[in-house]
Amino acid sequence: LQGPRYISPAPNGGFVVSEECGDVKVFMRSHKLVCSLSSKYGHQFGNPAGVCVDVEGSIVVADEQRRTVHLFPESGAPVCLVSTGLRRPAGVACSSFGHLFVADTGENCIKVFK
Repeated sequence: LQGPRYISPAPNGGFVVSEECGDVKVFMRSHKLVCSLSSKYGHQFGNPAGVCVDVEGSIVVADEQRRTVHLFPESGAPVCLVSTGLRRPAGVACSSFGHLFVADTGENCIKVFK
């Protein structure tokens, strides 16, 4: 890993890690690298920060530099969940009720999206 920042467990026993170098990596339970989200989806991150995995196994990533939050499904193209209203998104968490929590350090608050 190059500058690991945030980590989240995945439902399959693996985990997801954001890196300072601008990538997010997915690992198996055995700690073997599964993929890089940049390579798998052809997505360019600015500065990926918080990561989490939703109940369907999709990976959610906050990008501090681009001020966005993207969802990366197991198959299909990435989906931008939040593209406005964030100054510096850092941490993210998903609830089992479909809520997305974003820690916006630029505004010193937590924002909740449905």
